[in-house]
This record gives sequence, structure tokens and C-alpha cells, in this order.
Amino acid sequence: MRLGINLGYWGAGMDADNLAVAREADRLGYSVCWAAEAYGSDAPTVLSWVAAQTERIDVGAGIFQIPARAPAMTAMTAATLDSLSGGRFRLGLGVSGPQVSEGWYGVKFDKPLARTREYVEIVRKAMSRERLSHEGEHWTLPLPDGPGKPIKLTVHPVRERIPLYIAAIGPKNLEQTGEIAEGALLVFFSPEHAEETTLGPVRAGRAKAGEDLAGFDICPTVPMALGDDVDALADIFRPYTALYVGGMGSRKQNFYNKLAQRMGYEKEAAEIQDKYLAGDKDGAAAAVPRELIDSTTLLGSVERIAERMQAYADAGVGTLSLAPAGFTLDERIGSLRAGVTAMERAGLA
Repeated sequence: MRLGINLGYWGAGMDADNLAVAREADRLGYSVCWAAEAYGSDAPTVLSWVAAQTERIDVGAGIFQIPARAPAMTAMTAATLDSLSGGRFRLGLGVSGPQVSEGWYGVKFDKPLARTREYVEIVRKAMSRERLSHEGEHWTLPLPDGPGKPIKLTVHPVRERIPLYIAAIGPKNLEQTGEIAEGALLVFFSPEHAEETTLGPVRAGRAKAGEDLAGFDICPTVPMALGDDVDALADIFRPYTALYVGGMGSRKQNFYNKLAQRMGYEKEAAEIQDKYLAGDKDGAAAAVPRELIDSTTLLGSVERIAERMQAYADAGVGTLSLAPAGFTLDERIGSLRAGVTAMERAGLA
């Protein structure tokens, strides 16, 4: 199992700190540094900046939003980042959510699985430097009855096949991800529920592609907090968990709420959502079970975190991407170093 670092969203006065975190992760031998985008900073700009000021660590899109870019533009960006970074780029894709897709990009959030499959097909074809032509439900290239011609990418990526990940939560998306990608970007991943929530669907998708799980990167982002009082540390992540389980999406369409239900928290997930959507965010946070937080985070002493890291490794995780809690740069750097120490104590380094 390898370690990654998730910088999350850029901005909010943390730019210099995030760069320092990326540089320290590079020095410590972390495998990959991920950057996210929603409706603020874009990931490609951040990744190019980080890649220019690091030496070994991979830079990963966690994620490029599918409604934000034409697939050919994503292929151009991926090839450029791979070239500029010396072959250190990982491409992560995701459909985002209905609110962002339709409210920010003006792209209808429909048929996300079919759209993702078609998008990946075009991106792969473009990055392979074939002449680009495609006839599908969502894209037709070149447009018919016009001046367009099949053309090919002029940038040469360092690698013939850039690693492609998909952000996936639901069973159908996970199965498709196993079929068409090299890795899955996950959140709220619990080792204790890995088989039913993640590995089973991914394995089914790999079987469709004539493959097994060997070489497929299970890559969850896991919040982390160091300390002796595990209950107090769990409280740090109550608002975060309540936001996703209760308020990320509508009542009918909340992928994270459904995930919590599949983990056995049906009653609790309903209560969290009811309170959050009613405006009682504090009540929603209080309703989050401590066990749910503990099973999807790394909390406590280095020794306790080492034990949990072993559980993640046993559950098939290939890249464990940390999201260290901390209001200061020193706290975040300390967590980075503790992550390496924990890996060593678990015998995983």
C-alpha cells in the first residue's frame, strides 16, 4: 500500500501552505498528490504549479469534472500535464453532482454512467494519438455535414497510457469503473464494509473486462487526526460527515446518504438528512454515529493509526490518500510525517 495526500480545494488563503504540504509529501516519498475542483479553483492549474515545484511525487486530478470540459480538452490537458511533469500525472474523472453540473456548467445531469463511459472512450482514443472520430449518444466527432475532419493530438505524453481513475460511490458506477478504468477514487471508505460497498462491484466490472483486482488501484481519501482522545477527534469530522450524508444533494439523490445506508446506517442516515435539510446542521452533526466516523477516518495515536492502516491494506487499498486535519501548517506537516511513521510501524512501508 502506498500513501497519497489530498490537498482538497485550493484557495481560502491556504495556497502557500498547500504547496508546502505537497513539497513535504514529495520529500517523504508519498506516491501522489491530488487536487480537487468544484466551482472555485480548477485542478489543472493547481497541478501544474505543484508539479513544477516537486520532483518525484505524482500529481493527480481528484477530479476533473466531466461536465466542465469537452473530452478532447481533457485529453489535451492530461497529455500536457504528463509531458510537463515528466510522466507524473494521474487523470481522475467524475460527473460531479446535479447542482454543480446543471447550476454551474449548464449541463444536464442525465445518464451519468453512459456519459462517463463515452467520455472515457473519447479521452483514451485522443490520448493514444489516433485520429479522433466518434459516434455516440452524447458526442459525435467530427460533427456531420460540416468542415470538421478527424485530427490527432500533437502533444506526446511521456507514457503510452496515462493512469485513469474514476470517482465512484454507487454500485453501478463502481462496477463500470472496474471495467473501464485503472483505479477508483473513493470517499467514506470503510475497511469493515469494503466487500459489500466497493470491492464486490469493482470485481464484477473487472471480470467484464477479463481482468481481476490485481493492478487496479483502490484509492480512498481518508481524513486523519492525531491525538489521544478519539471521541474528541471524531467530533472534528461530525460537520463534514453530516454535510455529505445529510446535505450533499437532494433528498432523493444523495449518493453519500445511500452509501451510509449500505453500510448499515439506514435509520441514522435518514435522521441526519432530515435534520440537515431542515436547517438543523448542529443536530445533524450530533446524529452522526461515532462508529461511522471512526470506520472512515484515521484517528488517535500513531499506534492506533498504524492498526487502522493495516485494516485498509487488508481490505485491498492500493493508495491510501490522507486528508490531514489541522488549522496550522505545522499540524498538517506533523500529520504527514506521522503517516509515514504509522506505515512503517504497520510493516507496510
